[in-house]
Amino acid sequence: MEPPRTAALPVSVDFFSSITQPAAPAAETILTVTQVTRRVKEVLENQVGAVWVQGEISNHRRQASGHHYFTLKDAGAQLSCVLFKGSAQAVRAPLADGMMVQAFGDITVYEARGQYQMLVKKVQAAGQGALQARFEELKRRLAAEGLFAAEVKKTIPRFPRTVAIITSPTGAALQDMLNILTRRAPYLRILVAGVRVQGAGAEHEIAAALRMLTEESGGALPQIDTIVVARGGGSLEDLWCFNEEAVARAIFDCVIPVISAVGHEIDFTIADFSADLRAPTPSAAAELLAPDCSELLTALTQQGLRMQRRVQQAVDTAQRVIDLTIRGTFQRDAERILLPWRQRVDGVDESLRGLIMESMQRHTSAVQTCQHRLELKRPDRVLAERTAVLEILRERLTSRAAAAVERMRGAVEKHAGLLRTLGPEATLDRGFTCTVDAKGRVVREASQLRPGDEFETRFRKGRVRGVVKDVREE
Repeated sequence: MEPPRTAALPVSVDFFSSITQPAAPAAETILTVTQVTRRVKEVLENQVGAVWVQGEISNHRRQASGHHYFTLKDAGAQLSCVLFKGSAQAVRAPLADGMMVQAFGDITVYEARGQYQMLVKKVQAAGQGALQARFEELKRRLAAEGLFAAEVKKTIPRFPRTVAIITSPTGAALQDMLNILTRRAPYLRILVAGVRVQGAGAEHEIAAALRMLTEESGGALPQIDTIVVARGGGSLEDLWCFNEEAVARAIFDCVIPVISAVGHEIDFTIADFSADLRAPTPSAAAELLAPDCSELLTALTQQGLRMQRRVQQAVDTAQRVIDLTIRGTFQRDAERILLPWRQRVDGVDESLRGLIMESMQRHTSAVQTCQHRLELKRPDRVLAERTAVLEILRERLTSRAAAAVERMRGAVEKHAGLLRTLGPEATLDRGFTCTVDAKGRVVREASQLRPGDEFETRFRKGRVRGVVKDVREE
């Protein structure tokens, strides 16, 4: 539940006192009632919005639809409120006229009537929000310290002999527990540590009782097996002493297992989280403390009868074996009884010898196989074989390389002959020349040159450079 803000907004506050007044409209601007109402609604929703309001409920009406309509009032003003069905399902206590509550919701305007109202989302008893916030803050802090960790919880004894109850000596919760324990476990020794379980200072009495029982257990008091911290139902304020840090730490420090049995089943306190076991009610704690004596006696009786039957069956079986042995062949001819077993031993011995010989032969064959493999893998033999292979490969490679060289030499000579026959040298030898321009490009036609261009002509022996004076194309 969301805690209320630090200062609840009283219904007597004039919501319009802090609203900036708009400039006076022009003379020709005329608003309809709907327009004015919507402007007021926008101002309320934007500048007031969601708030906590504290006041007294009056004129409460619950419709068949599940919606609630009521008025919150104080000495100076009143505020219309609507609580719709969806939000109403989360409200624990039924609403009624005269209740002092804190409501959280949005301030808006019901346009059909031009009436401002509150759309309520949460409702709680006045003062409960602060207590709930304190509860959640303490719960988070103690949980972070490890007071509620499962690994530190102590096991509740199943068959205790002495239990101590810390509660009000005049409360109905104690009488209910005593009645149940007397009926279920009359053998149980019960110690009652009377304390206040409500009001200022009650938490210190509860914590002191826990420390006293721990210190005196096995000394001035009998050895205590389990402690129960109990109280009947009540409001959050009534149960608040069990939400104090002093009680939680005293339960955590107690070396004796502690059961917390505070309030009704729906009530949760800090003591419930700190205790080794939570009981939903004091009566439930009494039932958890010890098994029902009558049920235990019935179970023990049935177990005893089953044990007697099993022992009698074992005795009868042993007697029959003895009788058969006395009347059987063992008494008349013991050797005859042993003969089959001796034959079986001989057969097993023969089979075992055969298996041993077979196993030895199998292992001998495996060893010989391994020796043969090792002989084949001897380093000197392997090296000789690899050397021979390398020699063969070397000769083959040399032969193939020489053949390849000869093929390449023949090809080179063939291409050299073609080059001598078809190359420019042979052409020059026949009296032809080769002319190139200044850029080294071969001149095949006279049109490639212009007067004034430089050229070079190559002969069989020597070269001539010149400048073009005239170009004649044929």
